[in-house]
Amino acid sequence: MRHWPAAGAGAAASATGLLRALAHEDRLLLLCQLSQEELCVSDLEARLKIYQPSLSQQLGVLRKQGLVTTRREGKHIFYRIADARALALLQVLYQQFCIQPEGDTPLAQSPEYID
Repeated sequence: MRHWPAAGAGAAASATGLLRALAHEDRLLLLCQLSQEELCVSDLEARLKIYQPSLSQQLGVLRKQGLVTTRREGKHIFYRIADARALALLQVLYQQFCIQPEGDTPLAQSPEYID
């Protein structure tokens, strides 16, 4: 069995925190959108169909974890990804779950995923 040095335990705790934040579907979708561009709350709500109370709650979790940061422009609050590790992990998830080799049917379109 491999034993983690003291720094490794801290790294494991950081990784666990990041994975826990990504483990919620709405938060993952939010981060996927923010990985493409900075967006305001109303744009996120329109794109993802996540209603304001839930959207604000999930953005608050991401902000508390240091994964996103904000800036205000007039009445709008814009969000963007603030953690390079989160962006790197999103890229891996995108490659594993969103890019389909030629000829493959995306998961959302394969028969077992159609209601």
